[in-house]
Amino acid sequence: MADPRRTVFDCISRIAPDADVAALADDDELQDRLDLDSMDFLNIVIAVHEATGIEIPERDYSKLATLGGFVDYVAARLPSA
Repeated sequence: MADPRRTVFDCISRIAPDADVAALADDDELQDRLDLDSMDFLNIVIAVHEATGIEIPERDYSKLATLGGFVDYVAARLPSA
């Protein structure tokens, strides 16, 4: 399976093509830093689900608020190689 950080970056880049994902720090709030509205955020969650097969329930969205949180969430749920 792909690198969790690369997967999240790729999904963000597809939804917000003008976003400078390389400049994001792990503690950056994605919606604030990238000026994402709630639909953009939801579309990123959906893109990550489609890329990984990981189910992400709405109750977990708060865990995805920062880049580091999102990457950690994905990494913890990816099947072992």
